[in-house]
Amino acid sequence: MMDANYLPFHASPAVPKYKAPAGAVDAHCHVFGPADKFPYHPKRKYTPCDASKEQLFALRDHLGFSRNVIVQASCHGTDNAALLDALQSAGELARGVAVVDPAISMQELEAMHAVGVRAVRFNFVKRLVDSTPKQVFINIAQQVKQLGWHIVVYFEAPDLEELIPFLEQLDMTIVVDHMGRPDVAKGVDHADFQRFIKLLADNDNIWTKVSCPERLTLQAPDYSDVEPFARTLVEQFPDRVLWGTDWPHPNMKSHAPDDGLLVDVIPKIAVTAELQQKLLIDNPMRLYWGE
Repeated sequence: MMDANYLPFHASPAVPKYKAPAGAVDAHCHVFGPADKFPYHPKRKYTPCDASKEQLFALRDHLGFSRNVIVQASCHGTDNAALLDALQSAGELARGVAVVDPAISMQELEAMHAVGVRAVRFNFVKRLVDSTPKQVFINIAQQVKQLGWHIVVYFEAPDLEELIPFLEQLDMTIVVDHMGRPDVAKGVDHADFQRFIKLLADNDNIWTKVSCPERLTLQAPDYSDVEPFARTLVEQFPDRVLWGTDWPHPNMKSHAPDDGLLVDVIPKIAVTAELQQKLLIDNPMRLYWGE
């Protein structure tokens, strides 16, 4: 049963005014359940509404995208069954980011690789997951590195300073979710966001997703206060940025985002056709499809 205060995803998103280039990738989205087939984790911090692979693929087509990168969400814990099922259905049109148990075997990881998993996610957002010792993550990273995978990390801006030594210790590609969740009220020039920019400038193995204005804005559904952050990252690191819808937008409190309007933010943060090509096609295809 969905949490009483959980906001379901938008039932009828607009057709975007912005037409994404052919082959565009939504590089951050999720599948939830259906719970009767893929139960949620007993120790989850929230219970979402079901959001099936069929609904995700219909949204992909509706928005004018070609491919998805599906990210395991914390409500399913380390049971990646719903993710793997979606990847098997999508074939070459999707790749996955898993969350794995520290005791996972190479055989299990290789089976995930065969259906399209290319990364593992480390979640440091305290309200979503229980704390995990850094050494556990380092051990997992060393395992998945053998398969050529990368690491996706999710944290909030106040936690970055403490995490930098750990991130720099991981000698492999790292993708930071949602720009490290800056406090947009502080502005682009604030020390917190400048610390994040310096992290990317100092470490050319670190990428970021310029996603989730709906989570960061203070003026929903107008996302213009978030655009300068994303635009700065796209312009400074054009070969290390990704974009995604974050459908079905778990744990949104302010509003149910219209995915069509989220797509319309893209030309405001990647202002040229060349930058849009890198953000939506070249970068995700290189990272997830090896092209």
